Amino acid sequence: MQNKLQNKLRSRNVTINGRRTSLRLEQAFCDGLSDICEREGLSVHELCSLIDLHRHGSSRTSAVRAFIVTYFRVVAGSPGAGSGHRPSEGVNIILNRSSP
Repeated sequence: MQNKLQNKLRSRNVTINGRRTSLRLEQAFCDGLSDICEREGLSVHELCSLIDLHRHGSSRTSAVRAFIVTYFRVVAGSPGAGSGHRPSEGVNIILNRSSP
């Protein structure tokens, strides 16, 4: 039963590059997005705007999910990640990896 509740999609209103829209994300992705924003010193709106500027051909929601997974994979694979980096450094590293 708990697994079904965790997989339930939640709508989250965000302003992306000055335009209000909504994202439908599972709770785990909502939590991950909030954690990244706190760690990087960004608002959800700022981070989603950055992700949107770098997405290529995918939906906004898909781009946000892919970013969250990539962010945590990079953090998990980096010894000492999370200490000593400047705010938004992790975000910039990931976004610049996916740029053409």
